[in-house]
Amino acid sequence: MAGQMSWLSAFSSDGEKILHLRLEPNQPWRSYLSYPQFSVPDYPIPGGSKGWATYQKLMKAGWELVPSAKAQKSALVAK
Repeated sequence: MAGQMSWLSAFSSDGEKILHLRLEPNQPWRSYLSYPQFSVPDYPIPGGSKGWATYQKLMKAGWELVPSAKAQKSALVAK
């Protein structure tokens, strides 16, 4: 099953962005680490993006990338 991905801040709107996933559009966004069945280990690159390896895997599997601004709006509506 293909889901959705987005790059969202971990703690605040100006924090480091990490990959977030959801399986259905009506679900809340959760860190890629919350989905061990989909995530893969991060590359050992200092300062590298958290979730980049998982992003590459899921893009190949047909997952949809949702722009951060759109995902943040949907997250606010869901709360």
